[in-house]
Formats: sequence, structure tokens, C-alpha cells
Amino acid sequence: MIERRFEQVIFASRWLLAPFYLGLVVSLGALLVKFMQEILHMIPHVLEMSEKDVLLAVLTLIDLSFAGNLLLMVIFAGYENFVSKIDVANHEDRPDWMGKVDFGGLKLKLIASIVAISGIHLLKAFMNLSQTSRDELMWLVIIHMTFVISGVLLACMDRLEGHHRHVTKPEENAKPKLTADHH
Repeated sequence: MIERRFEQVIFASRWLLAPFYLGLVVSLGALLVKFMQEILHMIPHVLEMSEKDVLLAVLTLIDLSFAGNLLLMVIFAGYENFVSKIDVANHEDRPDWMGKVDFGGLKLKLIASIVAISGIHLLKAFMNLSQTSRDELMWLVIIHMTFVISGVLLACMDRLEGHHRHVTKPEENAKPKLTADHH
């Protein structure tokens, strides 16, 4: 009786994560505010901006968009994996991946998004080379490569873990031996 009650309390404690996901929704709103601020800053000056400056501004918008996608992915997958299923199965706009991304898949999507965001920052630094110091550029490359290598290692570990899970016992793979009765 005590053990069962204790387990129910532990299971119910998953709801303590719900405010975290609500906070991430607020963060998504903050990203939207920054995205709109960037657009409102760029649009009035677009005719007088150089091509490089327009590309840098657009890369900033893409960067914010990737960060928003990453947040949404973490919100949906994290909530569904750790708190409760989101009951919108019949909604026509429900993303196909929703409900199918496990913790391993979320890690890979997370690192892929971080690599993409890091790549955009690196590209912005290369496009703005005259205002980027050698040290800053070196650290951006080192950080980006760290993310890339981490992503590759995470993917390899996930693949090895998946391969390990799907390996069957040798006797299950063995072909049945034919006896005189089978001919």
C-alpha cells in the first residue's frame, strides 16, 4: 500500500515539468518579439543597405527562426516524452513527427539545430570578416567544430545503441535444420 502510494506520487511528479515547458512557450514569444524587431529595423532601410548587410540581416532572421523551431521541438517532444501526450491527434495541422520523437531522436534534432545555428553565426562572421578579429573567428570555428563532432558522436552512439537493441540471439537467426520428415 505504501509502495503503491509512493509510486503514484513519483509518477505524478512529472507535472512539475509542465511549468518549464510553459516557460519555454514564453521564451518562444520573446524570440518572436526579437524576430519582429529585426524585421522592423531592416525593412525601412533595405533600399539603402548593401547586399552584404541584407544577407547578414536575413541570416539573423534565419537564426532566430531556427532557434524558434528548436524551442518548439523541445516543448512538444519534451512534454510528450516526460509529462503527458498532447491530445490533438485529429488536428489537420499536427506535425507528422509529433509523438514519434523519443529522447534519443530529440537529442539528435537538438544537436543538429545547434550545429545549424552555430553554422549561421560562423557564416555571419565570415561575411563580416573586416569586423571580426582572428581570435574571435578562431573560437567560432573551434566551437562550431566541437558541436559538429559532438553531433557525429551522438549519432554514432545512438546508432550503436539501436543496433544493440535490434541484435537477436544467434539461435533465433539460425535456419531450421531439415530432417527426413521435412522432405
